Amino acid sequence: MVRGWVILVMALFAAPQIAAAETMSFGDAAALLAKNCGADIVANCRGVNLDSSRLKECLSRNRDVVSPQCRDSYLSSFDAIQKRIAARVTVANACTREIVKLCAGSTKETSKSVPCLVTAKGVSRNCGQAITDAGYQ
Repeated sequence: MVRGWVILVMALFAAPQIAAAETMSFGDAAALLAKNCGADIVANCRGVNLDSSRLKECLSRNRDVVSPQCRDSYLSSFDAIQKRIAARVTVANACTREIVKLCAGSTKETSKSVPCLVTAKGVSRNCGQAITDAGYQ
């Protein structure tokens, strides 16, 4: 009975952390990666460009020698970075009408319209959600 309560309490504490990982910012993901894998990156990936695909490949290639803490967390950090990149790409698709009509912008230069999109009135629900998911608000 006590063991069941312990498992339930642990699950309740873990749930907010799992949800937060889905919307993790670039800075938070990089900080988590540095905290958990900094020493492993220095020891095993010296000279590797610090772009996410090359660093991920290096850590994967050296998986047998990196610390357990790094091994357990680096994939979630890279996953959070990829989700944030995908969310920023989604803004262009979800906000096409708003970029052209409300912000007098071009869909080819979405990043220039982001400040306008964040403050514009009359933005659709899908566009607003894409802006939030991308971390612009």
